[in-house]
Amino acid sequence: MVPPGHSFATWPPSGLPFFYCFSLFFLVLSNLWSCARSASLSPVDVVIPQNATSQSPFTVVQDNFLGISFELNSFDTLWGETPLTMPNPMQNYLANLRARIQSPLRVRVGGNSMDSSTFVPDQFQMIIATDPNAYFNDVPVDFGPTFFDVLNSMADIVGEMDFIITLSMQDPSNDTNVIELARAADEMLGARLDSMLLGNEPDLYPGHGTRTNYTIQDYIPEVAEVLHDLENSVYGDLIPNPVIGGPTICCNWDLSDVLDAGLSQYPYKYYTLQHYPTNICNGANAQNTNLSYFVSHTNIPSYAQWQNAGVAMAHEANIPVLMTEYNTVSCGGSNVSDTFAASLWAIDAALNFAASGLSGAFLHTREYGVLYNLFDPPSPTDSTASGWRTGSPYYSALFLSETFPPSGVAVLDINLNNSIYSPAATVAGYALYGQNGTKCDRLVLINYGNDGGNARNFTISSNIASTAGVRILEAPSISETTKISWAGQTVGPNGELEVAQTTQYYTNCANGCNISIPGPGAAVILLDVTANNASFYVGNSTITGPGYQENSTEGSSSPTTSSSALRSRDGHEEVWRWAVAEMMMLGVLQSVL
Repeated sequence: MVPPGHSFATWPPSGLPFFYCFSLFFLVLSNLWSCARSASLSPVDVVIPQNATSQSPFTVVQDNFLGISFELNSFDTLWGETPLTMPNPMQNYLANLRARIQSPLRVRVGGNSMDSSTFVPDQFQMIIATDPNAYFNDVPVDFGPTFFDVLNSMADIVGEMDFIITLSMQDPSNDTNVIELARAADEMLGARLDSMLLGNEPDLYPGHGTRTNYTIQDYIPEVAEVLHDLENSVYGDLIPNPVIGGPTICCNWDLSDVLDAGLSQYPYKYYTLQHYPTNICNGANAQNTNLSYFVSHTNIPSYAQWQNAGVAMAHEANIPVLMTEYNTVSCGGSNVSDTFAASLWAIDAALNFAASGLSGAFLHTREYGVLYNLFDPPSPTDSTASGWRTGSPYYSALFLSETFPPSGVAVLDINLNNSIYSPAATVAGYALYGQNGTKCDRLVLINYGNDGGNARNFTISSNIASTAGVRILEAPSISETTKISWAGQTVGPNGELEVAQTTQYYTNCANGCNISIPGPGAAVILLDVTANNASFYVGNSTITGPGYQENSTEGSSSPTTSSSALRSRDGHEEVWRWAVAEMMMLGVLQSVL
């Protein structure tokens, strides 16, 4: 067609170069191809079982199912060195998650570094590195009570949190420091102390050179020894109520074998696991750099259900199982770990954990520059500045923070398009059932298709719901690392969510409806809701720095936040104490200079 005002003889105008016309022609062809491609993608029939009560083991998970795991040795570079220097971006990153749930946000601090570190009760500085030549995957430090001050101060500002820490099992015959740490954690964290895990990946002690020829038969008597010492310490019984977790195995032992060997006789609060699908400890190879592995749902069940026998035994004993550390590629991540493929995979894995009987899962993040990190400061030495990098797994955490309702749900993998068994399937789906597993209230649908954002229809049949509310996680491709959005929002350099939230509402679903999800992308779908009663989080969860608007947070799942960091604990104003200490230090420096 000739544009208005032009004839065939004069189009294109002589002032426009030929490549302009060619580019326009190519753009038109591309749009036509995109439409044809979208139309050629056959709709996916979403078949939803009537209930989840036949699921085994049957587990109801809470809205704080997804937690964040941190390595101890780099903790001060992310959370700050004192309560007065907590970075604004980290406050916002955590506040975004806390605002979207009603239960306390789960935070675990541990890893190899905490298992090999020493608590120093009279140390003023939060963390002091003790071995400059340490192996990067196990960096020991000395840490002091400031660690607990920072945990408490962050929870005071952001909203309530539940904390999990690690007690070392590397030298059980000399557990004096374990006793000191347990006492400090109990006294300083109080009700915020969710659990103390005995050891970190003891099944790797022989391989790491920590212990020689270490076996389950060596481990169980040592657990008994440490528990006895905690119960009979000079400070009294430090574990009068169940607070201990373990065995926190990852690789070479099975939970069922550890329980059979005698761990089941002890009053544990949680049984804990850690697991990555692959590692890069010895360098890159075809397996740990294979992006296609992470966009196929067929690989998820064997990964997530790796300890099914032990999980079943835990359920029989009524003890919850937590995945206290997971991510894509251990020992620092690979080329796949910061991509949108990793975002979708982390969501798929978490939901499969929930569907397989686990009660919580923690995405792991480490020191500056690790590819699977949820967030990174501008440099390893400057965490207080803006300009933080948001990793693709953080978007998984945002998504999952709006997935589970506070009333609890049972999660069921619905084998969408035979995706459990068919490597050709490019989708995955989960149904979330409320009312003790009897009514499907929510869906999560994942489109792994690398279709340049072209949408695919997912057909919900009649008599499932009359209406639906949908929020979308999307990116241009599975290899994208930055152009990722959740509900229309992206994360800015201050940890703030930019632009307005977007939610799609479908109002005529009684006779069935098509939910459109871009490829690649994922959707949280609330059934039988409208714009007037949907429980999606609505508001601005930024709490400090650029993007903060006072009293802008609203919605049913807004966090309980204090008006300032000056919250009294055990009769002391911890932030005021820090202010006085830092002013004294400043005075000393001025007198010297």
